[in-house]
Amino acid sequence: MTAHEAFALELARVAADVTLPLFRTGAVAEDKGEPGAFDPVTEADRGAEAAMRRLIEAHFPEHGIVGEEYGADRPDAEYVWVLDPVDGTRAFVAGLPLWTTLIGLTHRGRPVVGAVAQPYLDEVFLGGPSGARCVTRGAETPIATRPCPRLNDAVIATTDPDIFTGAELGGWRQVRATARLARLGCDAYAYAMLASGHIDLVAETGLKPWDWTALVALIEAAGGRVTDWLGETPCDDGRILAVGDAALTDQALLTLRRAVG
Repeated sequence: MTAHEAFALELARVAADVTLPLFRTGAVAEDKGEPGAFDPVTEADRGAEAAMRRLIEAHFPEHGIVGEEYGADRPDAEYVWVLDPVDGTRAFVAGLPLWTTLIGLTHRGRPVVGAVAQPYLDEVFLGGPSGARCVTRGAETPIATRPCPRLNDAVIATTDPDIFTGAELGGWRQVRATARLARLGCDAYAYAMLASGHIDLVAETGLKPWDWTALVALIEAAGGRVTDWLGETPCDDGRILAVGDAALTDQALLTLRRAVG
């Protein structure tokens, strides 16, 4: 394990020290969304990001930080940590153990380390230069995506079809109609299951860099592929297609490209 990978685990630990005591305790959720669009934030979101920022600044003061709650600090640095302290705040508020802490590290803009941590289940899915692993209860288990070259055989996921626009929703529905099984509502935990070989494809839209940076590094280390809906490197348009078997990419893009073309 590289020093940066080990540090990502330490960041996950300090975030868990904040989030776990607040989970299933009736933590108050404030609404930071636009009128008519509930976008919750809790003390867990803010406290966990603040704790991770303090640790980064103490150990790597030259590194940049981009986080959902407190914005960007030195975003043009050679190394930048990209943080989402509670991805799936709605799940957190509802008491569902599918929320995660996302920790990504970029080197000159490219994701190189990614961690998806679910502290209630004591799981950290970690990917980087040394490979991909699940760290749980003090033990490490190598993980990898599974072969699934045909969309007809694939298990797929998205957080909620309501995130898609009209054209995007049509693309998702066509992919779902072809796939074997679809699951909803898992937020970033679905990507961890993809990296672990249980899910084959995840498609989403409207994601911010803190939502997908960690996922790219994890999934690529596990043998998968992450693109936008045009088959290019993920970008600010927020459309993400993650597959465990690269052979699924072109099959899914047959419909997804038309939705954004």
